[in-house]
Amino acid sequence: MKNRAAFAPTRRGQILLTILVLATLPLFSQVPKWKELEALGDTLYHREDFEGALGYYDKAIKESKLKEREAYGALYKRAVCYYSTGAYDNALKDIDTFLAELPQVPQPKLLRAFIYRELNDSDKQLAALEEVIRSQAPDPGLLKWRGMLYLQKDKFKEAKRDIVAARNLEDDAETETYLGLCYYNLEQKDSAFVCFNKSIELDATYTPAYLYAGSISLEDDNYDRCLEYISLALRLDPKNKEALFYKGIALIEKKRIDEGCTCLNRAFYAGFDDAGDYLKQYCFGEN
Repeated sequence: MKNRAAFAPTRRGQILLTILVLATLPLFSQVPKWKELEALGDTLYHREDFEGALGYYDKAIKESKLKEREAYGALYKRAVCYYSTGAYDNALKDIDTFLAELPQVPQPKLLRAFIYRELNDSDKQLAALEEVIRSQAPDPGLLKWRGMLYLQKDKFKEAKRDIVAARNLEDDAETETYLGLCYYNLEQKDSAFVCFNKSIELDATYTPAYLYAGSISLEDDNYDRCLEYISLALRLDPKNKEALFYKGIALIEKKRIDEGCTCLNRAFYAGFDDAGDYLKQYCFGEN
């Protein structure tokens, strides 16, 4: 009995314990309503139920009136939900509101770049990417992305600069292939093929390296080299319509008309419409 009494709280201890419990109750009851709504939205957000999450984030934002910086997390997540459901204009409005208050945060800037990519607006996409790249440590993925945009705009020196910088941080088959395209468009063809071959060395299953090397060889009237690359591409994917097209043209140029027409015919029926004109000229007309 004495041992039990040693563990029993005194009346004074009971009073102190009661005060402690009562003092902690408001901590649980004073959770802001907007946080509860945000938490419900987070549950659906993590389930990728973006439509459902939007409803709770709407309510959380209205409840908070964005009077606390902490509430801006719900605003950013609502922007992600809008992006995920294709409501790009609404997402951009939320991003602008977020960045007006928290301009140093990089994630909304990156989301804005993704949105402009979906909208096929290369100028705004490029501007958004540049803002992200300026605001953080060098990232190979972002540098490569910007480099590819420069390639599309025929800004080959800028593209080469970014892709070389990306390669210095992290090299892969895609990076080498796009660097090869930069060199080709800068009329440095030997360097271009060094990159294509390096791409294949890094990943022998990366088809675009074979296709670009083959098509450039075709443009240079180097039909044997074209056939070497394209034949390797067709080993990976025997039904590749671009590879069948390039092989067909190379074979016809080497006067192997029947073989070339067979490849062009397969390319055409696989959906490569440009093969039709060559079929008419070389296979269905007078040669």
